[in-house]
Amino acid sequence: MKIKLVLFLCLFLIAADSSAQENDITAALYESYDQFKEPSLNKRRIKHKALQPLINRLMSDPKYTVKVVGESIEGRDLTLISIGTGPTSVFLWSQMHGDEPTATQAIFDIINFLNGDTFIAEKEAILSNITLHFLPMLNPDGAEAYTRRNRLGIDINRDALMLQSPEGRTLKMVRDSLDADFGFNLHDQSTYYNAERTEKPATISYLAPAYNYEKDINEVRGNAMKVIVFMNSIIQKYAPGQVGRYNDDFEPRAFGDNIQKWGTSAILIESGGYPGDPEKQEIRKLNYVSILSAVYTIAKGNYKNIPLEDYEKIPENDRMLFDLKIEGLTYTLLGQEYKLDLGIHRSEVDNADHSNFYYNSTVADQGDLSTFYGYETLDAVGYTVKSGKVHPELFKSIESLKESEVFKYLKQGYTYVRLESLPSGKKDTNLPIQIVSKDFKAPVLNLRAGMNPTFVLEKDNEIQFAVVNGFLIRLNGDKSNFKNALILRK
Repeated sequence: MKIKLVLFLCLFLIAADSSAQENDITAALYESYDQFKEPSLNKRRIKHKALQPLINRLMSDPKYTVKVVGESIEGRDLTLISIGTGPTSVFLWSQMHGDEPTATQAIFDIINFLNGDTFIAEKEAILSNITLHFLPMLNPDGAEAYTRRNRLGIDINRDALMLQSPEGRTLKMVRDSLDADFGFNLHDQSTYYNAERTEKPATISYLAPAYNYEKDINEVRGNAMKVIVFMNSIIQKYAPGQVGRYNDDFEPRAFGDNIQKWGTSAILIESGGYPGDPEKQEIRKLNYVSILSAVYTIAKGNYKNIPLEDYEKIPENDRMLFDLKIEGLTYTLLGQEYKLDLGIHRSEVDNADHSNFYYNSTVADQGDLSTFYGYETLDAVGYTVKSGKVHPELFKSIESLKESEVFKYLKQGYTYVRLESLPSGKKDTNLPIQIVSKDFKAPVLNLRAGMNPTFVLEKDNEIQFAVVNGFLIRLNGDKSNFKNALILRK
């Protein structure tokens, strides 16, 4: 009995020491991140050509094996980057969906870390126990057009059985040739996901996919769950409460589910939303820290001691978030007053070359939205919504409008200004007011799902807030997170 107790205490102390060491390393990774962040990838809408100089640099480094393993439909190379000499194979692939680039950026941050001259002992522990394989940007044609699907119009993540796409065939071939022990399936998800029954966004979501309809847990899937529990503990330090867990219903066509079935411990990571981070650069940092920490715990084997039941304690993903939620406003319709909540989404619209975007907002829902949350929430009880007016003056150009004057117009209830001639091809403006043609007529306020939310909120006969293209503007001078209004041609 005493021997068993001593053995238990020894194991407990070893586990506690390992946990403390990993926590120290994680904190150091987070604090030193700016040293390793790849500066050339500073926007989400990255293209295949932006990766090539970074990949070419590795070809002359003897630590790396760089190999073209496939080609997209439009002829762009799919490249596998490998480093390490360890017996455990860890395979990471990103941007299976072309408009999900956060982890692609993080992969090159991780490579910069591996190339750095600090964290020597930690890198030695990783690279002597693990061989890392990166396949960044699996869907470069989709990335070019910043769209989910590939050039064939296929969702590559539903092509694991038929293998109709060259990108899907490449992924299957690489997985099989590596016979990887662990696979990190790296994605982005909608910013409207939240951690179940909380107002917090699911900044990172995880899934250890099922490999059958029964959702059985074997050693392969169990190992994925344990690593996810560890990564959750990391994220909680920097984004507390902002982790979700995907529903694990089996999808027989999906790569993650099949990779689990084929014997690789598959770990899905989804990058969601983070307040004030439209380009997902903080989320990119969280990817970097959590993936590197996970790789380290795999290298050391410490994940094996993690209780499997902790996986189910991670809250499930929910989708109950709006960009802006307005609660309890008064709306007059056909002579009657009604109380409503409004939920507003700001949709990204790409420019012609998919290098940037502007927002075009809509009312996503209205009525009783008490079970929903907002990145930004306004208590509008006592406020009446009023239609915005068209300013009577006809302006020559956008340049003739001054922002200080625009705020005066908003306080007077004007949310539209007319131009003699609208600028050719331009669809948005940084001024917080809608730009319209000289013949534009002010719309009659008719709150409904799908409309562009542009109106004012009045209380005690004073306009205190304007909503322009779904952005809340505080007219008392407090700063807002306004991005753009629209140039309306009808």
